[in-house]
Amino acid sequence: MRRALIATAAVAALTAVAPTATAGSAPTPEPTSSARSAGITEPGQAYMGWRERGTPLKAGQLDQSTARESGVTATVSGIDVSNWQGQVDWAGQWAAGKRFAYVKATEGTSYKSPSFGHQYTGSYTQGFIRGSYHFALPDRSSGTAQADWFVNNGGGWSADGKTLPGALDMEWNPYGATCFGKTQAGMVTWIQDFVNRYKARTGRAPVIYTNTSWWNQCVGHDTRFAAEVPLWIARYSTAAGTLPTGWSYYTFWQYSDTPIDQNVFNGSLDRLRALATG
Repeated sequence: MRRALIATAAVAALTAVAPTATAGSAPTPEPTSSARSAGITEPGQAYMGWRERGTPLKAGQLDQSTARESGVTATVSGIDVSNWQGQVDWAGQWAAGKRFAYVKATEGTSYKSPSFGHQYTGSYTQGFIRGSYHFALPDRSSGTAQADWFVNNGGGWSADGKTLPGALDMEWNPYGATCFGKTQAGMVTWIQDFVNRYKARTGRAPVIYTNTSWWNQCVGHDTRFAAEVPLWIARYSTAAGTLPTGWSYYTFWQYSDTPIDQNVFNGSLDRLRALATG
């Protein structure tokens, strides 16, 4: 997500720092032309839903009738942010009715968002139930290594009722081949390694953010993750649509990026607190 919440966001985007390669990891390739057209001009700038398209609702337009048709039992609204947003107006977002937030922490095994600290702390101070997310680069290093990088750099979890389990962002590759050069079986193994390591480190399974088109193409129809991993579906439209194989419902739905990434939790505020509590 790269839409600014405040006027200084453009400056924050320009000051995003390039990652420093860690030992044993290859440098990330340059962004593709599609990624560049979405504003991703250097490694580390990838954001949730960078290639999503559709007929998005504007903020506040997800009414109760649409929610019921889409299988949402209660509309708890939230946002997700990355370094593109810089200093977020958390008070303003709270006043607009948002109650949860996800903040980009890491990408691959070399990038840490320079905005993560103040975004993560700022959301918590305002009263948000918040979590962090990791943009996966499965062709760069193992799922285990990326889970460790994530947990070590902001992706942990604590049973305080205010911290959501970390999210694994699995989507279109902004730096090369759509499926990161992996077969479906190879991608399943990579994700399983990440899930296993994250759970071993935190005691929680991560949330998986994805869209059905990418998942079906690159992961296939393996159903193993649906049993324990909450689904965060990305579809910029008036309904969440068909879900990836195995999941019968979603936990989060990202339905728009206007004027910033808009999300809804599929349940009541009490159930969101329960997810955070574990």
